[in-house]
Amino acid sequence: MVTEPIAGWVWGRNLRVFCELLSHYAGYAFDELDWESIEAGVRDTDDEAPDGWYSYPLVGTSAILEITLAQAVGGEEVSVSVAGAATPELQLRTDTLLSAFAAV
Repeated sequence: MVTEPIAGWVWGRNLRVFCELLSHYAGYAFDELDWESIEAGVRDTDDEAPDGWYSYPLVGTSAILEITLAQAVGGEEVSVSVAGAATPELQLRTDTLLSAFAAV
């Protein structure tokens, strides 16, 4: 079953916690090396450039997700797209995380 990616944004300061919680829901053991890779990968991104995004896989025991990230030009926001959330429960959790971490 192919689902559309779930897209939104989070404040940059919330990106790590977003990734950790999303990983938990996918059954993936997110660790410091994952964070270092994402932090370095997103550093020179640009959400206004089609080829300016960074992708990172979360291969868990209950889902395989691909998160694609890019910094907003001139802002503190990070645009996020999550592909692979195949179940209604994971879709809802992903959407809720995006909403929550854009608000706080």
